[in-house]
Formats: sequence, structure tokens, C-alpha cells
Amino acid sequence: MRASPDKHAYPQGIDVSNYQRNIDWTTVVNNGISFVYIKATEGTSYISPSFRSQYIGATDAGLIRGGYHFARPDKSDGATQANFFLAHGGGWSADGITLPGALDIEYNPHGAKCYGLSASEMVTWIRDFSNTYKAATGRYPVIYTTRDWWSTCTGNTTSFAHDNPLWIADWSSTLRTLPGGWTHASFWQYADSGPNPGDADLWNGDVDGLRAMALGF
Repeated sequence: MRASPDKHAYPQGIDVSNYQRNIDWTTVVNNGISFVYIKATEGTSYISPSFRSQYIGATDAGLIRGGYHFARPDKSDGATQANFFLAHGGGWSADGITLPGALDIEYNPHGAKCYGLSASEMVTWIRDFSNTYKAATGRYPVIYTTRDWWSTCTGNTTSFAHDNPLWIADWSSTLRTLPGGWTHASFWQYADSGPNPGDADLWNGDVDGLRAMALGF
């Protein structure tokens, strides 16, 4: 998924958080949505009060689903936050409907853009989160980020391109150059709104490939 894919040709998804409550999951499925990422945790203390109901609702509607963690590298080390995520909805199992957990690492909404860390410190933080998650689940987490943030705050490191699937946020009609040595995006968040709740996403492949992603193949 590099140029201007036909959005109708790829499995559609959404990502939601506590901002989207009381979702009508039947309508979401009828609108053509195949998968969803749901915010589970943030930092070391926040657990989304909507996560459980959203996760159960998505499951009951037949969606492939997974949780994501909003990183706060200013609050603790990466391993601590990975374990917090794992303890509160971020796990993975090879059941064919669970996507590997995602690390949402992007602009700091509360202060310094890079959370007060140098590029090398940020790379270490992400590596600690990633390796801790992998040790617990057997899967590397998906990394959600933006081109600008990754370039600015990690020095555009290529350290994760081999192991961690990329979920790129690029609100555009065209998917532009990817950061960090990734040759393709597994997921593309192409808009922050649409006919369904939350942000609009695409999976880079067909439905069988999405199921294989959930199974760990």
C-alpha cells in the first residue's frame, strides 16, 4: 500500500476510544467494517472505561479486533507500560479474531513533543515495550505513528521495520512516503472521521490476509 489504493478494495476498519461510546456495532458491520482497534490503556494508570463493552460488542458483531496502548514515555519505562497494557486488555491469542496489540506512539498531548527523551532514549523505550510484549505473547506489537513524529523523535530509526507491523496515520487521499525503513504499511489510518465512529483505517491486503494477521501467520 504505497500510492493511491482504491479504498473500496481493502478491508475497512476503525479505531475507537472512550470518546466513542454506545457504538451500534451491527450498523458498523453493515457499513462494511471488518476490523477495529480499541483503546485499552494509556501510560501507567489510565484504563479506558469503555474498553470492555466496546471489545465485547465488537466480538459479538463478528469483527476482528485488538487493543491499543497510548504511550506516555514521560511516565515510566517501556517495559512497565507494556505490562500494564497486557494486564488490561492488550493481550493476544491465536484465535483468528484477535489482532496483536498496538503501541500508539505520537505527539505528546500534554507537553514536549518527544516527551523529554532524546532520539536514542526513545528508541530504547520503544524497544523495551516491544520486546516485553513479544516475550509475553509471541507477537511483536503493531506500531502506530506519524511520519513527522517518527522522524523527529526517533531520528527516523529503521530498527523496528523488520519485526513490527506499521500502522501509519496519514490523513490524505494518497499514502505518502513511509518512515523508518518500512517498505509497506500494514494498516493505514487515512481519515479522522467518516460514516462510522472513530478514525477510518484500511488493512493492506484481503480479508484472508487480515485473518492470517490475527492468527499470527
